[in-house]
Amino acid sequence: MEPYSHDRIEHFIRRQAVARLRPVLLRARRPRAREPRPPLARRGTPAAPAAAPVAPRQPAAASAPEVIKEATPDAALQLLGLLQRDARLIDFVEEDIAGYSDADIGAAARIVHDGCRATLREHFTIRPVRDEAEGARVTIGEGFDAAAIRLTGNVVGKPPFHGSIGHRGWRVDAVRLPKLNPGHDASIIAPAEVEL
Repeated sequence: MEPYSHDRIEHFIRRQAVARLRPVLLRARRPRAREPRPPLARRGTPAAPAAAPVAPRQPAAASAPEVIKEATPDAALQLLGLLQRDARLIDFVEEDIAGYSDADIGAAARIVHDGCRATLREHFTIRPVRDEAEGARVTIGEGFDAAAIRLTGNVVGKPPFHGSIGHRGWRVDAVRLPKLNPGHDASIIAPAEVEL
C-alpha cells in the first residue's frame, strides 16, 4: 500500500474545508427581504418559550417628521480599503474563479476569511442580536424591534409569536475606524502598484 503524499493530504484537507464552508455560503446567498414582513404565525403545536419576551419599544414623540439622513460613502469606502489591505477581499471577489479548482478556491477563501475576521475584530465590536442558539424556541412579544428581529415563514396574527431562531443576527456595538486625513480620496481603496 502506497503512503499518501503531502499534496494529496493537503488536497483532502482543503476539500473538507470547502465542504464545511458550503452551507454557510449557500445560506448567505439566500435573498434577504428589504422591507419588514408581516408577523410569524403560530404553528399547530404549542411550544414552551425558551427565553423571556423582547421588551416593547417605546413609541416616539409625535413632534416633527423624521428626516432620512443620507449616508456618506467615506466610512464604507474606508472599510473596503481595510478589507482589501488586510484580506485582499476585492482581489478575491473580482477574480474570475471559474478556472480554479475547489481546493484552490478553498485555500484562497481561508486566507480571505482570516484577514476579514481580523479586520472586523480590530475595527468593530460585533455581537449577536439574540443570545439563544440557532434552533432554540423563543417568544417574541408585542412591540418588538422590527429592525432587530425579522419574522419569517407564515406570518399572520398579532404578538406574542412563538418560533425558533433561524439566525441570531448581528449588532455592532462599537466602531473604531481610523480617522481620515483631510483631502484623502477614500474612493481609492487600493492604489495601483508599479514595480520599478
